[in-house]
Amino acid sequence: MSEPDDRARAVGASNTLWYDNGRLCSTNTDVEGFTANLDAAVPGWDKHAGDAVVLGAGGSARGIVYGLIERGIGKIHVVNRTPERAAALQARFGQAVQPANEAALPHLLTRTGLLVNTTSLGMTGQPPLVIDLEPLPQQALVADLVYAPLETPLLAAARARGLATADGLGMLLHQAVRGFQLWFGVRPDVTPQLRTLVETDLVK
Repeated sequence: MSEPDDRARAVGASNTLWYDNGRLCSTNTDVEGFTANLDAAVPGWDKHAGDAVVLGAGGSARGIVYGLIERGIGKIHVVNRTPERAAALQARFGQAVQPANEAALPHLLTRTGLLVNTTSLGMTGQPPLVIDLEPLPQQALVADLVYAPLETPLLAAARARGLATADGLGMLLHQAVRGFQLWFGVRPDVTPQLRTLVETDLVK
């Protein structure tokens, strides 16, 4: 029913609709929301990121993988309980995506510069994400798309190791920027004050 832009077509999903001269258009802002959040949390993260590991192969993972490819990450290991879903991401995005199973994680993490959780594990009411972060290099960045709770067990473990982190609330805020601009003609800034306002609302 809409006219998807190149990004929505590539990811295979849209999350933002707007009218442009009578045409209903659509895009996917998860891509830029994710990478903009990493830029804000760890400026220059993509300059020496090395390999990435993405946990999960659902709709969120598609946007994350596409964003990482856009930013020049050459090898993205997608770890999923159902191998066929990880293989589907490779079929969509090419050989930059490497399907992997959970047993391979300890080895993969030794050369990983970015670890991303796109699953619901660790979310309030869901089982925790159990993963040993010890193999990660000290310069690695750990990102979690979950924002309830604000600090997931994965992020807590990463911070305990002194690793850089990016949380799901940051992505939620940054992905809303373009939608707001398309709807209202004003591009908002993601400020500490805005984050505090949303945090307060989340913990009520």
